[in-house]
Amino acid sequence: MPVYILGIESSCDDTSAAVIRNDVILSNIIANQKVHAAFGGVVPELASRAHQQNIIPVIHEAIRQAGILKTDLQAIAFTRGPGLLGSLLVGTSFAKAFAFALGIPIVEVDHMQAHILAHFIRNPKDEKAVPEFPFLCLTVSGGHTQIVQVNSHFDMKVIGRTIDDAAGEAFDKAAKIMGLPYPGGPLVDKYGKDGNPEAFRFSRPAIPGLDYSFSGLKTSFLYFVRDRLREDASFIDHHTADLCASIQQAIVSALMEKLQLAVRQTGIRQVAIAGGVSANSALRKELTNFGDNTGVRTFIPEFSYSTDNAAMIAMAGYFRYLSGEFADLSASPYSRSTV
Repeated sequence: MPVYILGIESSCDDTSAAVIRNDVILSNIIANQKVHAAFGGVVPELASRAHQQNIIPVIHEAIRQAGILKTDLQAIAFTRGPGLLGSLLVGTSFAKAFAFALGIPIVEVDHMQAHILAHFIRNPKDEKAVPEFPFLCLTVSGGHTQIVQVNSHFDMKVIGRTIDDAAGEAFDKAAKIMGLPYPGGPLVDKYGKDGNPEAFRFSRPAIPGLDYSFSGLKTSFLYFVRDRLREDASFIDHHTADLCASIQQAIVSALMEKLQLAVRQTGIRQVAIAGGVSANSALRKELTNFGDNTGVRTFIPEFSYSTDNAAMIAMAGYFRYLSGEFADLSASPYSRSTV
């Protein structure tokens, strides 16, 4: 008997709902919030208000596109955290109310675990290879940078993490320094394709073990650009592509260096990436090259499952449903990851 689960994602500024039948995704609807562009970043209060406006039509459309009735649902999975508490409260509250009205259980999902489990999503007409346990996953986004050893669907151990800023934050900060609009990370990727990644060098801290640090790299980039602007006020305009390519190269090489070290230390030869920065073309290329050159099996998520989406929440919810791990109505959101 097929299991239909509705997933709800509202951790930041995207309102998303998805319906999954077992491990096959039937719909994945995302409503973006453009209001934050004027402020150069996500405004939590505006985000939570927009979620309240978007959540009902988004869920309605997800169920409609899935071709089912709401009464066909067996459970509702929702993002409990980490994320913005106001945004999470909208999704959590709606999941509780909707499930209570339907008389079905709710399943809480950790956002970072869901990014990793997105690799197990199947499309209706697409049979793809999925990682085998154990595997390593680099989860990298605007708020997190971690190397996770994944032993099972919910047995995950963080073996490396950033000690300060996340890689996605470094991308966005570099874009802001260059005067690029928010969100800047995708624009750094876009303009960097036409630039020389060796044009400029930026210092990177030597952090022992598998941990990361990107605060020093951000500072190095800031001072470099500041000093060049003193010499030439049009420096950024004349070197945007090279600046983007160079800072991208610095961030991606730092990510890959530690990931390769993790492979050597653990002996695990299956490696995946996940999270918003996994959509970056340079990171995808470097991971593919690493696999081709070493024989390590690599797994790259579809673009639609890289950024925040409810399909990954539904996928994680399905695995928890199978194990009978249900939440109760006392479940409250959390801002920091428990993974």
